[in-house]
Amino acid sequence: MINIVYRLVAPKLLEEVYTDLDLEKGVIVRPTYLSICKADQRYYYGKRAPEVIEQKLPMALIHESIGTIVKDNTGTFNVGDNVVMIPNLPQRDEEFYGENYRESSKFRSSGSDGFMEEYVSLSVDRLIKLPDDINLEVASFIELISVSVHAISRFLKFSHSRRNTIAVWGDGSFGYITALCLKVMLPDSEIIVIGMHTEKLSMFTFADKTYLASEVPEDISIDHAFECVGTSSANDAINQIIETINPEGTVSLLGVSEFNISVNTRKILEKGLRIFGTNRSTREDFKRVIELLEENENMVPYLESLITQVIEINTLDDINHAFEQDKNLRFGKTIMKWEI
Repeated sequence: MINIVYRLVAPKLLEEVYTDLDLEKGVIVRPTYLSICKADQRYYYGKRAPEVIEQKLPMALIHESIGTIVKDNTGTFNVGDNVVMIPNLPQRDEEFYGENYRESSKFRSSGSDGFMEEYVSLSVDRLIKLPDDINLEVASFIELISVSVHAISRFLKFSHSRRNTIAVWGDGSFGYITALCLKVMLPDSEIIVIGMHTEKLSMFTFADKTYLASEVPEDISIDHAFECVGTSSANDAINQIIETINPEGTVSLLGVSEFNISVNTRKILEKGLRIFGTNRSTREDFKRVIELLEENENMVPYLESLITQVIEINTLDDINHAFEQDKNLRFGKTIMKWEI
């Protein structure tokens, strides 16, 4: 069967590419809702290093997506089932490394075609059926939520058991999701959010406290911290965490930066801090997100408030329009309703 893949061939230039899709293998899914991520924007606008852009393109974008089962050669799903698609593509088993940390693994929209396709062929383990009553627009960015859940799951393994106060640095969409997941998964902990913008912090109504980074009290007591800032601003955020956090606290680094940063290693040593990084997520994290959404109905309205716009996609021009509109967002998510 001829399939259409919508590939970015150069910054801001998309093309339709015709490929052959084998209908007799795996599971065939029709994408329905796709969520634009900051990583997609960096590729679309050529904000990565030129050598990286040259290596990655041409490539279909988007790794946050759900779809509908069209055909399942494994007999696992029914035609019409709504499923979330897992973008991580492990190539082989490795005893000591998770599938999202193996050098051999591939990832959609980062070296492999993402979900901007007419149909997508996946192995059955890259799909999870969604509950019948789930909000499909929210479900489109389960992948992003799963990264927060993965980081929190690792944090619970690495950190000491005093978790009275946990602070999230970052007032963007990812900081919002991470703080919300912390509030749900650790209901006995006080969750504090520290950011740069009063109007963004006002969105964090579920948090126990919010502070501007310039107004953090000197006597604040923080047991552990999550950094969700990234970019060049990560330098100041991480060093503020190091200065503020209590001794032997655990720091989760989640923000992506194209720049090398300098941190106060002397203070890290003095305090005996544990600092760990998190990248992407696993199938188990996707399953955990779905469980959390089913068990905590109050999560959904908070996540719905992140959806700033839903743009119906019927042409290549619509895709370009969606990326242009998303670029102008100061907060929230752009969802593409995939009708192309």
